[in-house]
Amino acid sequence: MPKLHYPRSYTVDQVDDFHGTPITDPYRWLEDSSSPETRSWIDAQNQLTQDYLSDIPQKGNIRNRLTELWNYPRAYAPRRVKGRYFQLRNSGLQNQNVLYIMESLRGEKRVLLDPNELSPDGTIALTNWEISQDGQMLAYATNASGSDWQVWRIRDVNTGKDLPDIIRWSKFANIAWHPDNSGFFYCGYEPPEDGGAYESVNLNQRVLFHRLGDKQSADTLVYARPDQPEWGFDPIITSDGNYLVLEVWHGTDTRNRFFLREISGTEQFTELIPDLEATYRLVGSYGSRFYIHTNDQAPHGKLIAIDLRNPGKTNWETIIPENQDSIESIKFANNQFIIIYLQNAYHVLKRYDQAGDYLGEIELPMLGSIFSFDRENFLFGEPDHDELFFTFNSFTHPPTVMKYLFEEDLCEKLDTPNLKFDFSPYKIDQVFVSSKDGTLIPMFLINNSDLPAKGNKPVLLYGYGGFNISITPEFQISRLVWLEMGGTLAVANLRGGGEFGEEWHKQGSLQNKQNVFDDMIACAEYLVTSGYTSPKKLAIEGRSNGGLLVGACITQRPDLFGAALPAVGVMDMLRFHKFTIGWAWVSDYGSPDDPEDFKILRAYSPLHNIKPGSSYPATLATTADHDDRVVPSHSYKFISALQAAQGGTAPILIRIQTKAGHGFGKPTKIQIEEQTDIFAFLSKVLNI
Repeated sequence: MPKLHYPRSYTVDQVDDFHGTPITDPYRWLEDSSSPETRSWIDAQNQLTQDYLSDIPQKGNIRNRLTELWNYPRAYAPRRVKGRYFQLRNSGLQNQNVLYIMESLRGEKRVLLDPNELSPDGTIALTNWEISQDGQMLAYATNASGSDWQVWRIRDVNTGKDLPDIIRWSKFANIAWHPDNSGFFYCGYEPPEDGGAYESVNLNQRVLFHRLGDKQSADTLVYARPDQPEWGFDPIITSDGNYLVLEVWHGTDTRNRFFLREISGTEQFTELIPDLEATYRLVGSYGSRFYIHTNDQAPHGKLIAIDLRNPGKTNWETIIPENQDSIESIKFANNQFIIIYLQNAYHVLKRYDQAGDYLGEIELPMLGSIFSFDRENFLFGEPDHDELFFTFNSFTHPPTVMKYLFEEDLCEKLDTPNLKFDFSPYKIDQVFVSSKDGTLIPMFLINNSDLPAKGNKPVLLYGYGGFNISITPEFQISRLVWLEMGGTLAVANLRGGGEFGEEWHKQGSLQNKQNVFDDMIACAEYLVTSGYTSPKKLAIEGRSNGGLLVGACITQRPDLFGAALPAVGVMDMLRFHKFTIGWAWVSDYGSPDDPEDFKILRAYSPLHNIKPGSSYPATLATTADHDDRVVPSHSYKFISALQAAQGGTAPILIRIQTKAGHGFGKPTKIQIEEQTDIFAFLSKVLNI
């Protein structure tokens, strides 16, 4: 194919000194996302990409099929508060999920909040919500155009009317209702300087209390640490209403501190766990006895009890010890501990009594996982509830609401999605691939069993590998179209994730980050050498930290892939810490301000390892102009450099979505259009 003529990306004479090493940054000007030059560059790049994609004959059929498949009613696990049920549902093509209230599970569904009414284009999303303990008030957070910034409002559950209260400049935290329902605890930042909402560094988070009816300016400061500007907080009220707990985080470090105080007592917090030594997550409490999920001296996780009357570490009691499977989450419901274990990267659900004795396994429909919007709340139930709710899904099993009845030991489906798709021919296999150092890396393969599994077929290889995040079997409606196109889906469980506990995470972070790329390259080589595909038919995909993965893999092994799909990727490993929450990633990546870390980061940074004249695979980067987590200049600079360096004829393109952010809350319509472009691109460059 002829080489494309790319829009001009002019260069500047910017050179930075990193510990005596000069590093050029010719596209520094693209970091100013609002400048006329950058806006002009965005328009020109988007025009080139759309011109390229518009000529692809399969595009219309792909869009029609995605729209048809997406249009199915779906529901997510409900929460029960004071005998009523609150549930997110979507009729099919609604841009945002709608929050309903029901007097009973089978009762009439009344709309409590419809975010689709908040903006004509669906770009205002419901990002968080909490019901007061008396069930009378809804605190809900929305974001605009995909930004991480949240605006909190209060709605009367019975009337459906909003109170005048508005809370702004909050992000990266939940809220916790006061037990007397007079208000709630939340976390906020000082307002950013003018023009800095989407790029300014986020530091000095504070815990405040908002009393219903007050203006935000009257909110009470509960806790702040100006001496520790990088500390963040998650406020939690214990189920008995006696304590306010702060889980104190530091960047994206999986370890945290654990502070608490009595609600009715002193305002002074007790630093129960003052040091950053392990992960501690509150599971539940009885009086002075606190149950905590930790990986302290247990990389796979365990459940312990701490009695506030004797809180010293020598008095901590192990309730459920560590075993060979990693603990994903623990819920205290029906006075039992319900544990989600990770078994070779898929979920297993088990029950234990308060003494830690095993009660049995809750059988799941198939090899799959329990779905969570926020990777925190997987299971919904309370200590005195006789029922537990969760959403189950897998690669070939759409999200399905499950209800577990403790007394009957019965798990049943409440909502069964009905898609216009025949799942019966598709099978899920799991293989274990030997990485460069001999470590076995699990990889799921999803194929149509009516077709030969191997052969020169198109394969889409997905990975992440970072921040202790586990990649489990997850249903994505768009992947069905890929399977219908005759493709194979491969999902790798790379080091850096949490699939096998904290040690697995450590093996893919900081000085060990190259292991992640080696793991992904090994999985790609396995797909080729085992006869599933060939390099010209192999596409690699990843988002955010997974975008970094894609960028590193194609700059290290451009010969191994036919297409690359880096989405909202971290591409400049020497300046990532200078924007928004990027400083927090130092715990996983290291800091370029440290001489030793700099050497490691420079060695794999995608932006800094592009070699002029190399033949890079066809690349379609995707990002968004309102992404204030991984700022879009990462992708802008990477694509500019890749276009200038491309020695082959494969296209190097970028798709920049306007009025969108890092991904959460993206309207259905925009998701369909974006996925249409991605699959149209793959159909052309992989010759499908």
